[in-house]
Amino acid sequence: MSQVFYRKYRPKSFSEIIGQEHIVRTITNALASKILSQGYLFTGPRGSGKTTIARLFAKALNCQNRKAGDYEPCNKCSSCLEINDNRAIDLIEIDAASHGGIDQIRELKEGINFSPTKSKYKVYIIDESHQLSKEASNALLKTLEEPPAHAVFILATTEIHKMIPTIISRCQRFDFKRLRLPEIIKRLEIISKKEGIKIEKSALELIALSSGGSFRDGESILDQTATFCAKAHQKEIIIKTEDLRDLLGIVETQKIIKIIDFLLEKKTAEAISLFNETFDQGADLQQFVNEIINYLHNILMFKIGGEELHNPLTDGLTDEEFKKLKEQAIKFLEPDLRKLINLFLDAQTRMKSSPILQLPLELAIAEYCGIE
Repeated sequence: MSQVFYRKYRPKSFSEIIGQEHIVRTITNALASKILSQGYLFTGPRGSGKTTIARLFAKALNCQNRKAGDYEPCNKCSSCLEINDNRAIDLIEIDAASHGGIDQIRELKEGINFSPTKSKYKVYIIDESHQLSKEASNALLKTLEEPPAHAVFILATTEIHKMIPTIISRCQRFDFKRLRLPEIIKRLEIISKKEGIKIEKSALELIALSSGGSFRDGESILDQTATFCAKAHQKEIIIKTEDLRDLLGIVETQKIIKIIDFLLEKKTAEAISLFNETFDQGADLQQFVNEIINYLHNILMFKIGGEELHNPLTDGLTDEEFKKLKEQAIKFLEPDLRKLINLFLDAQTRMKSSPILQLPLELAIAEYCGIE
């Protein structure tokens, strides 16, 4: 069975990491100089590399061939190979999202004083650590206060504000930033080349835009699209932008521009008709609303800051589409634009519980166009 891309191409050395340079530099300096802590806290958005870097750190700590002054794991010794293959006895990964982690923390407390089976350190990676129950958090805190010399803890969280302050104070904190689109595109290009996938540049950009700043999500979309585009008796996979739009239910920007024109002209029936027509053609309505909100956000940013706040890659627009956006921005009054964005945001929330999926959108359009 073939591995999914995000597992198959998980970085095996620090040099393969794209993004988070400030964190990689600090950790590699600590490894090279042997100035180590026993508790680390990785916080940041999902898919930003927290678990990947935690596993790399664990691998480098226990690498049997790493020499003084070096920081890269060799990826050849038995310890490195076991971590690469997910069978390392002395690397313990705990998912705090399942049952608050109390059973695993109890096991941790019972086993932590025993020396590592075959490595220098026992490394504990606790994922989603903000979801530890109160009992588990207190047990972990006691362990962090008096850890044995052979234990290293790496806590990862997407919601650090939910962590208890006493645990935070006992760890070195590393803040992971949201990944930028060029970083995600670079990663996708590397995987595409290794897999022999031919992919249009605009398709790569579209995947990056759809990834929500997450390497993992971008790699999953690329994997799904490659499977979708694979054909029997064809040696190479070719991914085109229209294939990606079909797969993800993404609506062409021209349709969004047309809907915004109808709203500017207060043409209620035409705007609702185009919405429903797009929905009937198989578009993902939630995704469609996301794209409209993003487009309106781009108009708002242009209205506030002009071309200084325009990033062609972030906006995902061609020169012709951006020219049209500028024309629409001039026509909008800023209070009307803010009202329209808020109406779509409210509709997006209400769609989740509406018995008729498109009804909140139709009501939002009707309200904006002045029909009570």
